[in-house]
Amino acid sequence: MHGKTIAALILFIFIIGLGQNAVSQETKDTPAVTEKEKSKEHVTVTVTAFKTPKEQKEITQKVAVIDALEIDRIPTANRNIAEILRYQPGMFVNVLSRNDANWGSYGGLGPKYNSYLLDGLPIDSFIDTMSLDPWAFKRIESQRGPASVMYSNYASMDFAGNQTPLAGVTNLILKEEIDEPVTRMLLGYGTFNTFNGRFYNQGRKGGFNYFLGLNYEQSDYTNYGTTPSWLNILKDPAYKKTKFYAKTTYFINRPDHKIAVFAHHTTHSGDAGRPNRDYLHNYDTINALYSNQIDTRTSLQFKAGYRNYDRRWGEDNYPLNLALREHDGVNQEIYPTDLTVNINHSDTGLLTAGFDTQYGTYRTYSEVSGIRMPGNKAETLAAGAYIQEKYSWQQWVFRVGGRINRTRHTYDLIGGSLPGLTEKAWNKFLWSAGLRYNASTNLSLYANAGTSFTPPSAKSVGGTLRADDIGKPGRNGQLPNPDLEPEHGRAVDAGVDFVLPAKITLGARFFLNQINDAIVENVVSQDPSQSISVNAGRAQSYGVEIPFNQEINDNLHWFANLTIETTDITNPMDPDQDGANLSFVPRYLANVGITCLLPHEFSVSPYLHAVGKYYDGTSRKNRRSFGDDVELDLRVQKPLSRIRDAGVLFNLDLNNLADNRYEMPWQFRNIGFNMLVGLEFVF
Repeated sequence: MHGKTIAALILFIFIIGLGQNAVSQETKDTPAVTEKEKSKEHVTVTVTAFKTPKEQKEITQKVAVIDALEIDRIPTANRNIAEILRYQPGMFVNVLSRNDANWGSYGGLGPKYNSYLLDGLPIDSFIDTMSLDPWAFKRIESQRGPASVMYSNYASMDFAGNQTPLAGVTNLILKEEIDEPVTRMLLGYGTFNTFNGRFYNQGRKGGFNYFLGLNYEQSDYTNYGTTPSWLNILKDPAYKKTKFYAKTTYFINRPDHKIAVFAHHTTHSGDAGRPNRDYLHNYDTINALYSNQIDTRTSLQFKAGYRNYDRRWGEDNYPLNLALREHDGVNQEIYPTDLTVNINHSDTGLLTAGFDTQYGTYRTYSEVSGIRMPGNKAETLAAGAYIQEKYSWQQWVFRVGGRINRTRHTYDLIGGSLPGLTEKAWNKFLWSAGLRYNASTNLSLYANAGTSFTPPSAKSVGGTLRADDIGKPGRNGQLPNPDLEPEHGRAVDAGVDFVLPAKITLGARFFLNQINDAIVENVVSQDPSQSISVNAGRAQSYGVEIPFNQEINDNLHWFANLTIETTDITNPMDPDQDGANLSFVPRYLANVGITCLLPHEFSVSPYLHAVGKYYDGTSRKNRRSFGDDVELDLRVQKPLSRIRDAGVLFNLDLNNLADNRYEMPWQFRNIGFNMLVGLEFVF
């Protein structure tokens, strides 16, 4: 075991020991909990499973809820929303830096197999977690296991392409009904000359509820690459991030009839540590909602959105020299919509039916001396119709549903040239089912199964060459394959939840995921260098998650969870991949966290995160292994003053306390110990 890993464990044990001793003393001075509070039931209500509020006992999938209070307690060293989820079972969050996306895994599968939603509408799991501001959230719902058919793929063509909810769904729930006016301001300073300022205001007037916010951060940052590495960071890679967001909700005469609009913009600019490696990224997110409880049994929701991802960055001639070579860019726009009807029937039945669409455009370019040359130009149109039934009988809950999907990709340019294939479409039927048995108030069992599909990328289908270029001298690149089929996925899970004495909750969830028709690359010719994408092989992952939670008293809460995962690839066509492991899936994940309320109103929240061995690729000959690392983060909070409803709160984030600068894929590394101290004003 590495010395810094041992140091992290010792520090964590020491912090827990201090917390337990302090809490035991503080509890003596704490007034007794009233009988009314003791008998109060803590009911978790979620909306993700059925797009309408339901208690966990009515939901067949496993859903974890992270409320706003817990969101504020979790340190996020890279300012990435995905880091809030890193302590959930089965979630490997692998944020490469403050300037880069999360390349992790969910439930034993890669980063594109867990869908992210914003109030039920899909967003990008790579980009939007870097962009959105968590002060806008009421809670985050993490639904693990095969998702219901009510959620479609996200029609992204950037990063890893289409994203599908085979391994789960993460739903970011925005604030809606405002109980009282609140203003929050935070001023912070941290390592790497980091300045952070945040503003938030919420209120209501009549039927109008609103909130708005601003977040600004700038930093000199630091070298986040290994030595040597292709990143070759020569100076502090300075950056600036600015976020604006606002939402208004108008309740039309009653709480269940409403209209809401949310808008968010992020500008991220800076450089990657070399003179001509500048970048300027702009992200825009809009959500609109109309919801109406038509009668006592029927409700209707219509949602529409807009997502804009506009990224532009400079490239130099490294390693020959550092002169500017070109500026590259990607622009992607996606317009999702969803119409859902919920009908309650037969006392315990719930029928959900709906229709959703996504239209997306994707453009890439290179710019030299002010002249812009197009690269890829593609469009996608996806539509789906779904229906699902949930029915309860005595202690049983049954769920079954189906979806018909149609996806069409149109290719205008691939690699700056007209492609051999200009259009490809797929029609697919998907299903999902689940059941739950509530044996008692303290014991429940559940199981789920479902299917998914992921269309191949524009590059795999259209290629960078024409079909008749095969074997022609000098024609290097990728040949088109118009016969490519989507990846077909299926997943099952089964679990048990216990409620034990001493306010202990314990569970176990077993999962098995399989992907058939995995898309792999085959070499057609060495000279000219040509390849083609084909469907071949099967990828499989299976494992178990074991979560534990305990509320010892009002001043002390702690949790622990362990995930063990196994993956393999069956690909007889390529011995180098046959028997290999899926990339970015650790052999184990372990988390321990504690929240202590100490004397003098100190709140201390240490989080320990351990990651087992994982690989950055599926080639047994060329892959590299990572992991077997432990990181300890700590957040300390204390009210400094309190006058009526106003106050000042001290915040201190201590990230990677053991300074464990472990390596990550693609020659990135953890930046080691860093901190952020802030004062938050609430009135």
